[in-house]
Amino acid sequence: MELSQKTIDIIGMVAGAALILVVGLILIRVILGITRKALTRTSLDGAIYTFVISAMKIVLYLVLVVALLGQLKVPTAPLVTLLGACGAAIALALKDSLGNIAGGLLILANKPFKKGDVIDTAGINGIVENIDLFVTTLKTFDNKVITIPNGTINTSVIVNYSREDSRRVDCKFGISYDSDIAQAKDVLLAVAQSNPDVYQEPAPFIGVASQGDSAVLFDLRVWCDTDKYYDVKYFLEEQVKLAFDEANISIPFPQMDVHVVK
Repeated sequence: MELSQKTIDIIGMVAGAALILVVGLILIRVILGITRKALTRTSLDGAIYTFVISAMKIVLYLVLVVALLGQLKVPTAPLVTLLGACGAAIALALKDSLGNIAGGLLILANKPFKKGDVIDTAGINGIVENIDLFVTTLKTFDNKVITIPNGTINTSVIVNYSREDSRRVDCKFGISYDSDIAQAKDVLLAVAQSNPDVYQEPAPFIGVASQGDSAVLFDLRVWCDTDKYYDVKYFLEEQVKLAFDEANISIPFPQMDVHVVK
């Protein structure tokens, strides 16, 4: 029994589609494998790695489906148009989420901060707990957990306090106009040098910052390890007060004279 030409054409189309399917699946596996190996050799974050692989997989499978439909003589133009329209509608509906994903990709690629860093961003100060494609989670120093959309972070100023190994501690102290400036500078230097966490190079800096309404104001600037910043800050604030008291250097404070008219 001879097969009709139409039947032969159908068998040919099906065989061609089966071949495209097999070859396409093999090619997709090979392409994804090569991409995975290439990504593992880069410094990209794991979240970007996963996102790139997932996006490539979706695109490759869509291409395979379109190729199969073309082989089976199914019109693909309406499908491509439909996919384009659906993509535009989804992008419009999820523009904020897509903005957060874009922000997350930029954060993970540029690495302005990492987990464990202390940062200021979007008016929030805290320790970075987690970074993913949509949000970044911070833990504040009073143990609140705050989640910030990556799109917001990407358009905000980011201050990273942990990026460098050392930080400068800036303190300001005031003495009365009756006190001796040279003596006060000696006391400030002695306090700074008494703390082993304070760098001797760069050396502590002490200078008269301004002459206020009721006090001569000094700047005390010292350098220390970043993780010792608050230890040094609180040490200086406390010990300078005690040292000034011991040296009889008066620290002025606002006062008010009340006159009672009888």
